[in-house]
Amino acid sequence: MKVVTVVGARPQFIKAAAVSRVIRGYAEEILVHTGQHYDSNMSDVFFDELDIPKPDYHLGVGSGTHARQTAEMLIGLEEIYCKENPDFVLVYGDTNSTLAGALAASKILIPVIHVEAGLRSFNMTMPEEQNRILTDHISEYLFCPTQTAVGHLKNENITKHVYQIGDVMCDAVLFYLNKIKRIPRNTFMDRLSFLFQWNKPLENWYIATVHRAENTENEEKLSEILKAFEEFAFPVIFPVHPRIRKFINFLMEQHHYANVCFVEPLGYLEMLFFTSNAVKVVTDSGGLQKEAYIMHKNVVTLRKQTEWVETLEGNHNMLCSVNAGCILEAVRRTDIDEEFNDSIYGNGNAAEKMCDLIFCKNWKGTL
Repeated sequence: MKVVTVVGARPQFIKAAAVSRVIRGYAEEILVHTGQHYDSNMSDVFFDELDIPKPDYHLGVGSGTHARQTAEMLIGLEEIYCKENPDFVLVYGDTNSTLAGALAASKILIPVIHVEAGLRSFNMTMPEEQNRILTDHISEYLFCPTQTAVGHLKNENITKHVYQIGDVMCDAVLFYLNKIKRIPRNTFMDRLSFLFQWNKPLENWYIATVHRAENTENEEKLSEILKAFEEFAFPVIFPVHPRIRKFINFLMEQHHYANVCFVEPLGYLEMLFFTSNAVKVVTDSGGLQKEAYIMHKNVVTLRKQTEWVETLEGNHNMLCSVNAGCILEAVRRTDIDEEFNDSIYGNGNAAEKMCDLIFCKNWKGTL
């Protein structure tokens, strides 16, 4: 049996790290990298440090408008599918690579497996929301991380071959957290590559990621976020996405931030280390919300909605408008309740459950 797996962005590399280890025990896997994330710090480093098999194909699509990027992927993927003739195409999450991978397969009647199906933010202005809805509706097999996701699909009349297996990202977090425990702290500290001069000690810190267009393509919003970071009790480690580097350079020249430690993008193991040891997390990333939840870390999310609604329970994650005062207040208020449930996203065996269902035909009916 042959499976073509399509990846293209950082979260998908991490999920593939968890799933490919298992899937290759059942079937031949052909790994395709679309090139959606093309910077070496956002792509190559993940394959190296997570021991992900090297891609069999690399489309090298790179940046571009949503339409151009997706169209180039569709053309390249169709050629690969016709050449490889797989039994399934597997896609993860909600990126342009996800949609292109699923659509190209569906058009030529190759069954699509969607991992992380059923998520909804109910904000159709988000490209990710459009991608995940369209992908769910053309997928043959839908693997959901939570019962909430299963319910979303049921509300859209999708009930056939829908399975709740837990979250493969949880598989990865638990697996690699155990790995980094054996690595000395100084190893991670030495890997920080500062974008500007930094002389302060980093004994305690917050970790922050900001990359969404609505927060980074508006100078006023990004300035508000950094203004709040300047008032935090400890330094804020801020890995800078390549796309916003020029904005950070401009704002740094204007404001000379002293409490924000701007660094080059971090690899996955480094990100796990700095997140698991952070005081709290501030982000607009969907994946980091969930990873922090699994690691029992408080999160302030710089968004009006989240697809990971379970993280809002127990005061773990707080949604926050992009205003310096609101961000500071949210950071002060977040404190995990004692009755925190850390198993909502599974126990680290989602990939095994999925492969058992697909390859051993242990279907237990639709949910």
